[in-house]
Amino acid sequence: MDRDRSVGAVILAAGASRRYGSPKQLVVVDGRTLLEQVVVVAIAAGLAPVVVVVPAWLSPPASLDDPRLRWIRNAFPERGLSLSLRLGIGAIAEGVSAALILLGDQPGVAAATIAAVLRARGARPIVAAFADGVAAPPVLIERKHFHLIDGLSGDFGLRELLRENPELVTRVPVRAHAPDVDTPADLGPIGHP
Repeated sequence: MDRDRSVGAVILAAGASRRYGSPKQLVVVDGRTLLEQVVVVAIAAGLAPVVVVVPAWLSPPASLDDPRLRWIRNAFPERGLSLSLRLGIGAIAEGVSAALILLGDQPGVAAATIAAVLRARGARPIVAAFADGVAAPPVLIERKHFHLIDGLSGDFGLRELLRENPELVTRVPVRAHAPDVDTPADLGPIGHP
């Protein structure tokens, strides 16, 4: 099996949207919700399955009825990003050799960035996009190192893990990270996938 075809995606989208003031997963920009935009890019990149971690109240939109998608509900999103990450990684099928982590509030993530991270798979178990020395999704982690996520807690994703274990990380330089949408004002600079 081709290594890139055995990569799944985990899209983290279970946040409470406190700073945004309403469920940002459902905010429509250019005819699609923010979450749909990230899901579409993941599917177009050939990632499968695409595991989408959402809050318990969110029903999968009809527009995202695709057999490659697996919806996981996080009943305790207040426990932070780390719980969503563990739930998503736990839902990656056995035959999948790696998971690419994406954020559901990062709709401007570029297909070219995903492709660059996938191409960089090699000797190290983690591949991360870096802009100006800072890591942010997409981040790829090989299955044999999924256990590293077990130690995460609170509202932290992989950034601490990457900082504490640089010897495990292949750094992929990118010009800039796609902006996260945390407040309505953040909708201005969104790029288009």
